[in-house]
Amino acid sequence: MGNAALKASRGLIRDFGEVEHLQVSVKGAGEFVSTADLKAERTLKTELKRARPGYAMLFEESGAEAGSDPRHRWIVDPLDGTTNFLHGIPHFAISIGLERDGEIVAGVIYEPIRDEMYWAEKGAGAYVNDRRLRVSARRQLGEAVIGTGMPFGERADPQAYMATLAVVLALIFGRRISRPVSALAQAAAALERSSC
Repeated sequence: MGNAALKASRGLIRDFGEVEHLQVSVKGAGEFVSTADLKAERTLKTELKRARPGYAMLFEESGAEAGSDPRHRWIVDPLDGTTNFLHGIPHFAISIGLERDGEIVAGVIYEPIRDEMYWAEKGAGAYVNDRRLRVSARRQLGEAVIGTGMPFGERADPQAYMATLAVVLALIFGRRISRPVSALAQAAAALERSSC
């Protein structure tokens, strides 16, 4: 998985430096696919088939492909963060998961610009490059760093997202919140409308 991600990242890094020249198609509301996605997908498909020829595959762009081994399947997003990539924001990754008998047992997330390979295997721990990752000792949610993405596309449910965010914010601040979340929802809706 790691070697496949490294090989596919070469093209992504090159294309990121020339993002204004990429051909981009719209595949849905707020969802794009670029030639960079498609090239990375082809490279990953070739490399993963070479490593494990019989495994089934599920790619974000080309969909499912059956394999001779019914127990194993690669699940791949060749360019996780396409919107960031297309806007010149250096926060994107190659994501590869390995499913065995319906359970995810290993995964790799490679951030090409930062040259950081996050990987984990069931029973073997999680790592970034060669450094073992550990669970934080923080016990209070208010001491934690919380990150989130904004929902978009046809599957987005902004109301459910804002309701969940309100619960998380209430846990962080230790009280029920309505006004700040409402203002945040209005800002998010405005951003959503302006991006169309």
